[in-house]
Amino acid sequence: MRPLLALALCGCASAPPATAENNPRKPTADDAKAFVARVNEDLKRLFVKSSTADWIKNTYITDDTERNAASANEELLGYQARATKTAAAFKELPLDPDTGRMLYLLRISATAPAPEDAKKRLELTTLAAKLEGHYGSAKDKKGRDLQELSALLRKSRNHDELLDAWVGWHETAREQRPRYQRFVELANEGAREIGFANMGDVWRSSYDIPPDEFEKETDRLWAQVKPLYDGLHCYVRAQLQQQYGKERIPEGKPIPAHVLGNMWAQEWGSIYPLVEPYKGVASLDVTKAIVAQKWDPVRMVKAGEAFFTSMGLDPLPRTFWERSMLVKPRDREVVCHASAWDVQFDDDLRIKMCIRPEEEDLVTIHHELGHDYYFHAYYKLPALYQGGANDGFHEAIGDALTLAMTPAYLKRLGLLEEMPDNPKAVINVQMKDALNKVAFLPFGKLIDQWRWDVFNGKTAPGDYNKAWWALRMKFQGIAAPVARSEQDFDPGAKYHVPANVPYTRYFLARILQFQFYRAMCQAAGHKGPLHQCSFYGSKEAGARLWKMLSMGASRPWPDALEAMTGQRQMDGGALLEYFAPLQAWLLEQNKGLSCGW
Repeated sequence: MRPLLALALCGCASAPPATAENNPRKPTADDAKAFVARVNEDLKRLFVKSSTADWIKNTYITDDTERNAASANEELLGYQARATKTAAAFKELPLDPDTGRMLYLLRISATAPAPEDAKKRLELTTLAAKLEGHYGSAKDKKGRDLQELSALLRKSRNHDELLDAWVGWHETAREQRPRYQRFVELANEGAREIGFANMGDVWRSSYDIPPDEFEKETDRLWAQVKPLYDGLHCYVRAQLQQQYGKERIPEGKPIPAHVLGNMWAQEWGSIYPLVEPYKGVASLDVTKAIVAQKWDPVRMVKAGEAFFTSMGLDPLPRTFWERSMLVKPRDREVVCHASAWDVQFDDDLRIKMCIRPEEEDLVTIHHELGHDYYFHAYYKLPALYQGGANDGFHEAIGDALTLAMTPAYLKRLGLLEEMPDNPKAVINVQMKDALNKVAFLPFGKLIDQWRWDVFNGKTAPGDYNKAWWALRMKFQGIAAPVARSEQDFDPGAKYHVPANVPYTRYFLARILQFQFYRAMCQAAGHKGPLHQCSFYGSKEAGARLWKMLSMGASRPWPDALEAMTGQRQMDGGALLEYFAPLQAWLLEQNKGLSCGW
C-alpha cells in the first residue's frame, strides 16, 4: 500500500483553482481541461510534500514528526476540498474522455475528505496523525510491542500465554476510541461538503459503479467463495479441539480469536503444524531454511526483485536500496507495518518493513514489491492517473506473485530440499496456502462493512465494539476470547482502522490475484492443474502484466481487467479452480462433523 494515500490523494496548493462563485463566466470544456492540467501539477508537488512528511513520521515517530505530517496533510486536504467543489461546475459539460476521467478521480480520491473550515481540517489531520502514531508506538502493560506480542501468538501453544498476549494488545486501543469517533464526524462533514452522504459513499464510489451496486458486488463475490471458507473453518476447529480441548473450542461454536496464530485471526498460517493434513509429508518449513542459511533482509528483498526481473521487468533503482527501511531501528519508534512507497512520485521506490527471517516476511516482500512495480509502471502518467485501476488491483499484483511461489520456485531458491509430488503433499501445500488466503476472505470483507455502518450512522458510537464482534461472528465464525464491552475499542487494534486505510481492497485482491495468476499462467503456456503453475522466468507473462500496470488509473477497472485476463467481471472462479483439490478433500474430512457456528 502507499501509506496515507487517502490523505495524499487530497491534493492542495497555496492558491485554489477558480470556483464558480468567483468566476461569473459560464465554464467551458476548455476550462475543464485547463483545470485538470493545473490540478495535476499542484497534486504532484503536494503529493511529494505530504508523502515526504509521512515517510519521516512513519520511520521516526515523535510529536514533532506527527505535527509536521498533520500540517502537510492539512494543506493537501484544504486544496482537495476546494478543487473537488470546483470540479462540480464541469460535470454537465461534454468533455473529452481524459478530462472526464480525471474529474471523476478527483472527486472520489479522498478517503478522508476534509471540511472546508480550516480549524476543523487541521483537527482532522492532527487526529489522523495521532491515531496512526499511537498504533505504531503502542505497548501493552508489560511493555511488549505488537511485534513481540504477534511473535508470541505465532509460536506459542500455551493457551494462557496466547490469551494474555491477545488481551494485552487489544487493551492498547481503548484510548483511540474518542479520537476515532471525532475523526469520523469530521470526515463525514467533509464528505457531505463535496456531495456525498458520508465517507462510506466516497469509498464505494471509487469503483466505477454506484455505491449500492458495489456493496452488492462484494456480497456476490463472498457468496461464491464462502463454501470453501466454511469447509476450512470446520476442519480447523476440529483440529484445534485436539490441541486445546472441546471445553475451550466448543463444537458448533465460533473459534476464539486468540488461538489462530494471528492477532486478528485474519490469517491462520502460523497454526499449520496443528492442522497439517498428512504429518511429515513434504517439508514446508521455509522459515527454518531461511534461518539456517542466514538470509538477511537484503537477500530476502533481492529474491523478490529477482522474480520480477525474471519476467523481463526492470531492476529496482539504486535509490531503493539506499532509502528503504528494511529493519527496525534500535534508536527510535517506527511503524513496522509493511508498506510500499514512491515518496517523490517519480520512481522514488521504497519499502518500509521490520523484516524478520521468516517465510511470512518473504511472502510480504513479494507483495510489497508488487506495489512498487505498479508505481514504476505508471509514474510518468499525470498525477491523477498515478494509481491502480482500483485499489484491489494494487493489492492483487504482489499477491499473484506469491501464488507463483510454488514448491518448485522455493526449491530454486534453496529453501525447500524436496519437491512434494504426491497427492498427500498437494493437500499439505494447499492447506498451508488456504490458511492464509482463504481464511482471510471474510475478514477482508467485514472491516469495511463495519466502517460503512459507522460512517452512515447505522452503528452508533455507543455500539462500536458490539457491532464489531457481531460482524466477526457472522462472517468469520470468530468470537472474542474474553468478555468485551464498550470500554474497549477492538477495531482500533487493527492498523487499517486508526490509519484510515480502506480494506475492501484486500478482499478484492484475494479474488483478483487468482484471476491475474491464471491469466499469467495462460500467457506462460502452463498446462495442467492451476496450482502447479509458476510463471517465474516467463517474459510473456511479464508482458501481460506490464500492459495492465502501465495503464494506471487512466481507464475504468473493467478495461484494465480485460487487458490482463480477457474478462470484464471480477470472479471467484479462478480461486475455486486453484483450491479444487483441497475443497474436495475437506468435504470428505468434515463428514460427520457439526460444521457452522
